[in-house]
Parts: sequence; structure tokens; C-alpha cells
Amino acid sequence: MTNPLTPHLLRGGIVLIDPRTGSAQRVIVLQYNPDSISRSFQIKGVGESTDRSQALRLRGPAVETIKVEAELDATDQLEFPDENQEVARHGLGPVLAAIEGIVNPSVAQLRNVDDLAGRGTLEIAPMETPLPLFVWSRNRVLPVRINDLSITEEAFDTRLNPIRAKVSLGLRVLSIDDLGFRHRGGAIYMAALGAREALARRSAVGTFGALGIEGIPS
Repeated sequence: MTNPLTPHLLRGGIVLIDPRTGSAQRVIVLQYNPDSISRSFQIKGVGESTDRSQALRLRGPAVETIKVEAELDATDQLEFPDENQEVARHGLGPVLAAIEGIVNPSVAQLRNVDDLAGRGTLEIAPMETPLPLFVWSRNRVLPVRINDLSITEEAFDTRLNPIRAKVSLGLRVLSIDDLGFRHRGGAIYMAALGAREALARRSAVGTFGALGIEGIPS
């Protein structure tokens, strides 16, 4: 039984939504929150220009990339196989398959493409996948594209099902430059950007004295 005094631990994860309707198709919760998340920003400045009025101008939101290292471990669940029957049968196989499914088209999509090709269709549109949202608290829900995925399986049960694994995710945040304002993902990005700006306004205001100066040099 959970101790009522124990604080509820929020977990990060990925939600897959229909890019047209915004309805959730799958929620993948990270078993353990990573100890760290690395983020980098590629600034979209105007670039080299002889026009001095362009020095501080931005062409759009910075390109943000996120690196996440997550650990999965079925050991505790395997101690209670009757309560965790799927884990007892397949180990971490189902959750790893769900993660791998994010970066692969479905069997139905591949068969549809093959069928169109067999009928002589000259132009076949690339297959569209669900839109992944990287969720790291209610203030950080970001539409992303997974650019890199690697899985290291470290331990196995007697049927060679993985029971311990590490998952490395390389994510690129999709902004309005990628999706547009009217796309469901674009609206989610704008909401996240607004939440970031609201959080920035809570930052303590510094003083010139803390910087060792009395004011802006004239």
C-alpha cells in the first residue's frame, strides 16, 4: 500500500498523438526518470550581413535538440509474476517494441505502399507517423521528431527476453517553422513557448552591483 505521506513522483515520457485530430494514440511512461537531460539550441540568426540593422534579428525559433538516457528494469516486477503477467512472459519486450514503433512505419502502411506501387501509382506520398510529444512536466510538453534511437539490452531471462535495458533518445523539437501555426503540433509548441516565457518572468531580477558595475557604460 502506498504511504499517503509519500509525494507523488511525476514521470517523463512520450505521448503519440494523431497529427490531425490531436487524439492520444499511445502513452509511453519512462520507468525511471533520467538523472540528466541535455539540451542544445542552434540559433536562427540572420547570419553574416553588412546591414547593421540585422545584427540582433532572428529568423525564427532556435532549433532545440534534446538528449535523453533512460533506464528500464523489470527485476522488481518479476518478483510478483502473478501481478505482472505480461512482464513475466515477455520481459521488457513490449515496452521496447512500443518505443521502436515510434521510428518505424506500420505493417499496414508498408503494405499499402507496396499495393500502390503494384498498381502503378506514379507518386506515392511518404508515410506519416503519429506526432510524438516529449512530456517532462505540465510546463514542458514539446512536439518532437526522434532523430536517433539506440537500445542496449543488458540482461535476459531464461527465454532470452530482455529484463534490463538502456534507451538513448535524440529528439529534435518541432517548432512553428516545421509545422506551422495551424498544425496541432504548432499550437502545442506555442503553448510550451508561452510557458517558458512565463517561467522566465519568475526569475529573480539581478542588480548592476552584482556584476561589479554601476550602470550601462555610456
